[in-house]
Amino acid sequence: MSKQLNIVFAGTPDFAAAHLQTLLDSGHRVIAVYTQPDRPAGRGKKLLPSPVKQLALQHQLPVYQPHSLRDADAQAELQALGADIMVVVAYGLILPQVVLDMPRLGCINVHASLLPRWRGAAPIQRAIEAGDPQSGVAIMQMEAGLDTGPVLVEKRCPISPGETGGSLHDKLAQLGGPALLDALQQLAAGSATARAQDDSLANYAAKISKEEACIDWQRPAVEIERSIRAFNPFPVCWTTLAGDKGEQRLRVYRAQLERGCHSDAPGTILAADAEGILVACGREALRLQELQLPGKKALSADELLRGHGALFATGTRLGQD
Repeated sequence: MSKQLNIVFAGTPDFAAAHLQTLLDSGHRVIAVYTQPDRPAGRGKKLLPSPVKQLALQHQLPVYQPHSLRDADAQAELQALGADIMVVVAYGLILPQVVLDMPRLGCINVHASLLPRWRGAAPIQRAIEAGDPQSGVAIMQMEAGLDTGPVLVEKRCPISPGETGGSLHDKLAQLGGPALLDALQQLAAGSATARAQDDSLANYAAKISKEEACIDWQRPAVEIERSIRAFNPFPVCWTTLAGDKGEQRLRVYRAQLERGCHSDAPGTILAADAEGILVACGREALRLQELQLPGKKALSADELLRGHGALFATGTRLGQD
């Protein structure tokens, strides 16, 4: 490494914590960590520190948790740290221009997408949902626009046919660390060259809502199957099912596209056996292979049918509110 940098790190979830660990293992010096305020979680709604805060405390790093970086006192606090650079990974707060201008080398962001393909909060899920053949990580020099800054380093990887939001998240977390160190080395040496983004190629990766995960069986099977993979492990696609105690929510973790035509109404169960529960869609069909009833653990279709076969009789309609 050409030069040690004094780094302020800003991030919140597991994806960010993986990159903080990379910096801690490098020759650079993390002088402070910024993360979102503790949030209530679990049944007891106890305040829970973010994965980034937990890691920072394990390494005795100073932790700052302002509700906003637009506040003058918070800005003065950050300025006093005298960082060479600020590394931002899934932080969750907007950085105003005055903050972007504070560090000597500015602020860089690790973005879980090939820019400008997906800008915004959920690039991992949107890439799978759209059927993209590849994804990757972009290290970007931050500016005031949403993920619009020039790209310093880019690392690519394929999106496999069975890729889920969870598996791609983990793949990109591993890819991002070396890319980040590469960008820092270039910046420290004064040899970095940034590629401007083509705004005409940009798409907005909107935040995922739980309501969006409700399966619309009128859609083509290929689109539903991609959504099921994209929203696994969160928020998990679901549909409704009539049961002994009234309508209940059925979560779907895994499904397989079934080619061929059918004349049944979308949402109709065409067959149910050890291979899966075959459901008619707006075009073609889906074989549901891993599902979860309320209050139960996720099971393979074979296991589910052994105990609850009557719920999935041929001709039953899913998603009928």
